[in-house]
Amino acid sequence: MYFNQKRHQNLKVCQSSLFAIFLFSLFFLPENVSVASVNERTVFQRALVDYQRHLNPRYRKAPRDQTKYIIVHTSESGLQSALKTVSSGKLTYKGNRTFGGHAHYVIARNGVTYRTLDKNYVADHAGLSMWDGQTDISRVSIGIELVGYHYEPLTDHQYRSVKILIKILQNIYGLKDRAVLTHSQVAYGRPNQWFPGNHRGRKRCAKNFERTKAGLGPTWPFDPDVRAGRLTEDKELAVIFYGSPSVMIASRVTTNVISKTNTAWSIAGEDFNSPQTIYQLPGGQTITGNKIESTLGWNRIPPNTIVLLNQQGEPADLRRTGSGTKTGSGPIKIISNGKTAWSFAGRNYNSRSTIYFLPCGRVTDGTRISAWDDLPSQTRLIIGYHGPFTINSSQKANSIAGHKVRDEQTVYYLPNREVYTGNKISDFSMLPRGTLVFLPAL
Repeated sequence: MYFNQKRHQNLKVCQSSLFAIFLFSLFFLPENVSVASVNERTVFQRALVDYQRHLNPRYRKAPRDQTKYIIVHTSESGLQSALKTVSSGKLTYKGNRTFGGHAHYVIARNGVTYRTLDKNYVADHAGLSMWDGQTDISRVSIGIELVGYHYEPLTDHQYRSVKILIKILQNIYGLKDRAVLTHSQVAYGRPNQWFPGNHRGRKRCAKNFERTKAGLGPTWPFDPDVRAGRLTEDKELAVIFYGSPSVMIASRVTTNVISKTNTAWSIAGEDFNSPQTIYQLPGGQTITGNKIESTLGWNRIPPNTIVLLNQQGEPADLRRTGSGTKTGSGPIKIISNGKTAWSFAGRNYNSRSTIYFLPCGRVTDGTRISAWDDLPSQTRLIIGYHGPFTINSSQKANSIAGHKVRDEQTVYYLPNREVYTGNKISDFSMLPRGTLVFLPAL
């Protein structure tokens, strides 16, 4: 009654955008169409979403004199957050905001591609970077953002789009496959507590990018700047990009959970102490990266702590989180302000025990969710639950939840689409028939 038994139904039905349907009809072609097909490239270019009007007006456009590279990034966020960041700007460590212009293209999880800056201008996408002795790679490259995280796989739709886009750009600028690099390959960092000198590893961005799926041949067989002694090697990235093929593939997709071998640095790179990086401790406490040293200490972060990158919540939310309180520690989470289902549930976003309450009134579990970034804003979710159990004439809240009826972890979804925890309900006899009850899974 409450769960649609058709698996993987597109949740965009709740958003019903005719424009989106139009884009999809243009974009998705039969699988037997060659990537080299002129028709396919034409359809791809027509389906590009022009997002340039959202560029920060304070960004100073500068023509690029030379194009030597194509740099692939992962956004480390969902689509809306990525578009906002690359167009409007992002927070710096000192609390200032940049002027945007951080990519030329953004490719969503469903493959839809956005043009965020004219390809002829410089995009400030690579930051502190070096390749083969040349610094400031942004000035000689095109930047492509793939929506997603470096510790989970990219989608087939994204590979299909980036494959076509790269081929188009290669033809325009006369670039070989080895000119396509990831941000993690070209970024470098200044000395810090892990490295005494300039080093690779400042970014983990796009370390999960599989070149063969994008129709590309092998990358360089070595890091030219490490070999020349200009930079210190990052051992993890060296294995991924320049190790044996079997080891490279196994190392690409890891996790954002801290363990003895998976440190804050190996997950977040230079963003380990950013105010937009949130550490979710096993007990529910959340602390921003810039508060870890003063409140906990980098050597005392407990195993199973989840690291969330590019968290842009409301300022008040970030202030509370940064002080080390249990902001958002209640069971009901809300997708908004750049947060996605992955932000809250991680790999459990499509688990049967993750329950979603969509704005349109539909209730579903994670097994019906095909993509974590396609859920509409204001979707609520709970993680680690079973149910629903329905209140009716013969079954009341007490008989369903027992001594947990008033518990803050027991969740009630009313027919009017309101969601409450047990400790927020004063009179359970007033709960209407049809109210759904969800109990924490053991």
